[in-house]
Amino acid sequence: MDGLNKRIADAVHGQTQPTVTILSSLLAVEDELGYIPQEAVQQVAAFTDSTVNDVWAVASFYPNFRFEPPCQHRVELCWGASCHLVGAMPLIAAVLDAAGLEAEGDTPDLKLSVNLNTCLGACAQAPVISVDHQLLGRISPEEARSRIAALLAGPISSQSHNPG
Repeated sequence: MDGLNKRIADAVHGQTQPTVTILSSLLAVEDELGYIPQEAVQQVAAFTDSTVNDVWAVASFYPNFRFEPPCQHRVELCWGASCHLVGAMPLIAAVLDAAGLEAEGDTPDLKLSVNLNTCLGACAQAPVISVDHQLLGRISPEEARSRIAALLAGPISSQSHNPG
């Protein structure tokens, strides 16, 4: 068994909750790999005694699942009510501009994934962004632009694109 398939199997078989479902299995794989490769759909189907179509139906229903390896860095931009009221839109515009993106998505060099989020759970710190799961509150568009530029200027990590 190659490294990717072993990591998938370990994630699926290592679930500790009392009820294991297609969704819980997909979440376990995404927690381990950062995405759901085709091999995982097949393994989850076998493990849950489901069809590949059943697993794909669940996986494709949820918009937060990725089916390609993740970028090296992930930026989430809150545009919920509190953040919106104190400047989320100029902040979002600055991040997208710095990343060279017109809308949320991945940069062509796969260094950065930018996603909008309806709430990052830090309303008192609004406006808030998350950079690689680290919350940054009361951030200005200029500071966000600087952080994005620094991420894009850094080297590409070989680990970020090696799922196995």
